[in-house]
Amino acid sequence: MKKESVINDNPVCQIRMQAISDTMSILSGKWKFHILGTLIEGNKLGFMDLLREIEGIGSKMLSKELQDLECNHLISRTVKDTKPITVKYAITKHGATLSPLIEELAKWGVAYRKSVHG
Repeated sequence: MKKESVINDNPVCQIRMQAISDTMSILSGKWKFHILGTLIEGNKLGFMDLLREIEGIGSKMLSKELQDLECNHLISRTVKDTKPITVKYAITKHGATLSPLIEELAKWGVAYRKSVHG
């Protein structure tokens, strides 16, 4: 006989778990929080600025992650008709709502590192 789940029977819990799943899907990966945090701090930045600021990321990965974030309306991409063409990335209004979450993750990370490494 299959044991019924106590947690997932609650409709409020199901909605909450779906929301967490959606959030993790959109923000998953090693680099998205780095990119978002950099854009929140740096306002409008070009591709090369981001590449320099985010230590360890490659240009292909940065390009892919920027596309994902743009598709999810967390960042905007503006192309200016200059010679050479200028592309700037910026956090959107909706993307900026992640600022408190990113700040709390940073605080948690600092506290965790202190507790583990002394």
